[in-house]
Amino acid sequence: MLDHSHIYYFEKLLDKENVYSDKAHMIAYSYDATRAHFEPDAVLFPRNEEDVSAILKYCNEHHIVIVPRGAGSGFTGGALPSKGGIVLAFEKHMNKILEIDMENMVAIVQPGVINMDLQKAVEAVGLFYPPDPASQNYSTIGGNVNENAGGMRAAKYGITKDYVMAIRAVLPNGDIIKAGKRTIKDVAGYNIAGILIASEGTLAVTTEVTLKLLSKPKMTKTAMGIFDTVNSAMEAVYKTMASGVTPVAMEFLDNKTIRAVEQTYHKGLPVEAGAILVTDVDGNLESDLDFQLAQIEKVFRENGCTDFKIAKNQEEAADLWFARRRASQSLSIYGSKKINEDVTVPRAVLPQLLKEFDKIAEKYNINIPCFGHTGDGNVHTNVMVDGSDEEQVKIGYQAIEEVFQATIDLGGTLSGEHGIGLAKAPYMNMAFTDEEMNLFKAIKKAFDPNNILNPNKMGLD
Repeated sequence: MLDHSHIYYFEKLLDKENVYSDKAHMIAYSYDATRAHFEPDAVLFPRNEEDVSAILKYCNEHHIVIVPRGAGSGFTGGALPSKGGIVLAFEKHMNKILEIDMENMVAIVQPGVINMDLQKAVEAVGLFYPPDPASQNYSTIGGNVNENAGGMRAAKYGITKDYVMAIRAVLPNGDIIKAGKRTIKDVAGYNIAGILIASEGTLAVTTEVTLKLLSKPKMTKTAMGIFDTVNSAMEAVYKTMASGVTPVAMEFLDNKTIRAVEQTYHKGLPVEAGAILVTDVDGNLESDLDFQLAQIEKVFRENGCTDFKIAKNQEEAADLWFARRRASQSLSIYGSKKINEDVTVPRAVLPQLLKEFDKIAEKYNINIPCFGHTGDGNVHTNVMVDGSDEEQVKIGYQAIEEVFQATIDLGGTLSGEHGIGLAKAPYMNMAFTDEEMNLFKAIKKAFDPNNILNPNKMGLD
C-alpha cells in the first residue's frame, strides 16, 4: 500500500486524471495472458519522457517498485506487479508514431504504439515492418522490444532485435540515455541497445524506439503440405531452408492440433495426417514466387508430403492459414489448463525434439499437442491438464521441466519469443551456469542498484 504522500506527489506531477489507485484499476492492471493475478498499488500514465524520468527518480529515492507495461499480452508474467508497487502504463499518452523517414527507411515510435498500427502506417507509404507476433493487433512496440517478440515471418525476416536501431530509455535514477543510432553501421561503444532488448523492463524504461524498415514486397503466395508423420514434416522444414529458398513463414501443426482444430471448427482438415506445414513466399515477380513454391513442393514431396495445395487467391490463403491461426484456442478439448511454452532448438534437431516430447507425454499419460514456427525452430509446446485436478497440474509442471531439459540437451533455449518473466524464472538455472547467472545479476545491479525496476523476474532476484 502506497502512502498517500506518494500519491499526492504523482497527482501534482501528472494531474489526477493520470494517477489511479482505485480497486477497478488495480484489478484491470493485475493480469496478463498467463491469468496470474498480482494487484499493483497504483497505475500511472506518463505523458512524455520527462514524466517517466521524474517518476523513476522519485521512486528510486523512495524505493518504490516500478513495473513498465505495454498491453499486458505476455505469456510469462513479465508485466505483472508480483511485488506490488506502481504499474507504468503507456497506452494512454505515449502511443504515437513520431516519424516515418522514407529516405533512411526508419520509423521512430513511442512505446505504446500498437504493432499492427505501425505495420499499416509504413505499408501505406510502401515500406514494411516485418515482426508480426500473434498479438500484433494489440501488443505494443515497447512490449515487443522488451520481450524481443517474434512472429510467423521470422523464418525469412527475423525478429524484433533485427529491426531495433536505437532506444531512448530512462534509467532507474531518472537519467535519460540513447542507445544506438539511426545509422546502418555503429560500432562505437558497448551495444547497450542490445542489452536492453529482451530485458523485460528490468534495466530501464523504454520511451522511444528507432526501427529499421524494408521495402514492401509486392506479392505473397501461400501453400500447404500434408504429411503422414510429424517426423517427415520436420525433415522437410530444414531441408527446405537449406535448398536455396527462404520462405517468409514455415508453420506446422501436429496431429493432435489438427484434430483439435477440426473438432472445434469443422474445416475439413485431414485428421489422419501426422502434420501440416503452411508456408508463405513473397517477392516482386510472380515468376519468382512460382519458382519458390515449385522448389518447396519438390522438397516436401521428397520428404513424404502426400498433398500440396497452393492458394489461388487471398480467400484460399486465409483458409489455408485458418488452422494455424486457431490452433491455440482449439486445444481446450484436451484439458482446461494449458501450460504453454515456446522452446526453440536448431532446426535440424526438430524431429528429435518432437520425439522427446512424445516420450514425455506417454510417460505422464497426458496430451502435449505442438504447433509453431518451425522455420526458425520455435515450437509452441502445450502441456494440457485438468486445471481442477491439483495432482494433474503438478504432473503438468513435472512434464514441463522435462520439456525444458530435452530442449536444452539438444542445444536449445527456454524461450524463442515469450520471454522468461515469472513463469520461466525457476528454470533459468537449467539453461545457464552459475557464472552466467551471476553476470546477469551484475548487469541488473549496475543498471538498477536498488532493484526497483520489475523485480522478481528472469530469475535475477
